[in-house]
Amino acid sequence: MADAFDGILGQPQVRDFLRTSMMAGRVSHAYLFTGPSGSNKTMAAYALAQAIMCPKGPKGPRGGACGDCTACGRVMRKKHPDVRYYAPAGANGYLVEQIREIVADTALAPIQATRKFYIIDRADLLGTAAANAFLKTLEEPPADVVLILLGRTRESVLPTILSRCQVVPFRHIPASEAAGIVAQNTGASLENARIAIEACGGSVTRAVEFLKAPGNERLNFRRKVLDVMASLRHADDWDVIGYAAALVAASKAPLDVVREAQESELAENADFLAKSAIRQIEARNKRQLSAKTTECLRQLTAIMRSWMRDVMMVCAATPDLVINVDARRAIEEAAMATDCARVLAAFVALDRCDEAISYNVSPETCVDALLFEMREVFDGSGSTD
Repeated sequence: MADAFDGILGQPQVRDFLRTSMMAGRVSHAYLFTGPSGSNKTMAAYALAQAIMCPKGPKGPRGGACGDCTACGRVMRKKHPDVRYYAPAGANGYLVEQIREIVADTALAPIQATRKFYIIDRADLLGTAAANAFLKTLEEPPADVVLILLGRTRESVLPTILSRCQVVPFRHIPASEAAGIVAQNTGASLENARIAIEACGGSVTRAVEFLKAPGNERLNFRRKVLDVMASLRHADDWDVIGYAAALVAASKAPLDVVREAQESELAENADFLAKSAIRQIEARNKRQLSAKTTECLRQLTAIMRSWMRDVMMVCAATPDLVINVDARRAIEEAAMATDCARVLAAFVALDRCDEAISYNVSPETCVDALLFEMREVFDGSGSTD
């Protein structure tokens, strides 16, 4: 019998720990999940939220959620009004005002459940001032509140935060094992599993979602990005501007589905929810849409980074390490027009674009600038002078 914890792919010790904690009734008020990007910390946080919110969760034979009730469905779709996800709102991390809003929110009663669940991503970006505003709540939150903080390493989190949380370490999932997990959960070949993992920045969970997207929507998006990368070195300035606009529009396509679902859910609940509850749901929807926007743009840069990585492999005379094998010919042609030093400059440009996205710079501006910089990596930059 499967439960929500079975979805924590590649982390058997974490899965067993959380399941045992639920069955024994020993759920802590505050956890710190630590591990590298792609280690499924966010998935684990939502699995625990689902087990806590499910009426059958603690009483089930394996401690996990039933997966069939209304509460489970809402948590799985990330639409439960009492399960909140937060990411840093500031360019350099969490703002003090943002943390104060979270603290104030913990004092409010749940909207639909008997408990409230908060997922605080990138806890390593909680600076001293923001952390100080959070400490009292983190140490003694209201009885109906569970807090999950996500961070890269123990060392990157302030000691005052670390000492108030139960730490749950997540291991790095080796590439070969990650590909096997994705293949097993999607029926895809190992080759396509590796492609999906690269397109999703190393995340196993997102790679599974990538391959299961309706109508091959994400695979088609990947193909558009690869086609642009292959054409870039022959493009003139107007071509580049057109490519940027097309990629930004394509990357945002999933947002329409999210927005429609949010509006539908709000319309269904509007008649019996208080105005304060509606405001909380609207605020949650806004955060969810913002997070999804960033996720979509990060997938765009992840696919570009994967393509440039393969160009680097060919430049370094290790073509057997190419992952995007369906684009091998274009990758080999691009490698002939550049060298390792210039490819490294492309990686710097990609990192700079990701940083600008974090600063809430216009996506069109970010991708425009990125493509112009990427074009310069190759000979025949497209100049029409």
